[in-house]
Amino acid sequence: MLSVLRSLRNACIGLKFCFETQRNMVIHALVGSVVFIAGFFLQISLNGMLFLLTAIASVLVAEAFNTALEKTIDLYTRERNHIAQTAKDVAASAVLLTSVYAVIVGVAVLGPPLWQFLKELLFA
Repeated sequence: MLSVLRSLRNACIGLKFCFETQRNMVIHALVGSVVFIAGFFLQISLNGMLFLLTAIASVLVAEAFNTALEKTIDLYTRERNHIAQTAKDVAASAVLLTSVYAVIVGVAVLGPPLWQFLKELLFA
């Protein structure tokens, strides 16, 4: 049981590090929070909310892996290295791809009810 608690503590330390040092982690979390709150406000179905939550979590996980890979490369070398830069760029592209997916999910899930809300607000 002690090793499980230690593992949980270490994971929390890693998450705290990401939020304290990675601007994009904070941005993704804030945007994800706004999207999730919008889902509640627009009374999105449980399945829709699960899609939103999965997309948000995927972006945060991708950002955490990106941070871990960047720090590992920085441990290996601080010098300009083409292979190290390529690895960092590929990890960043994983975050980009996940973010694009999250935007598509957000538009698909929130788009129709948001459009309906705006129509009622503007043309009521």
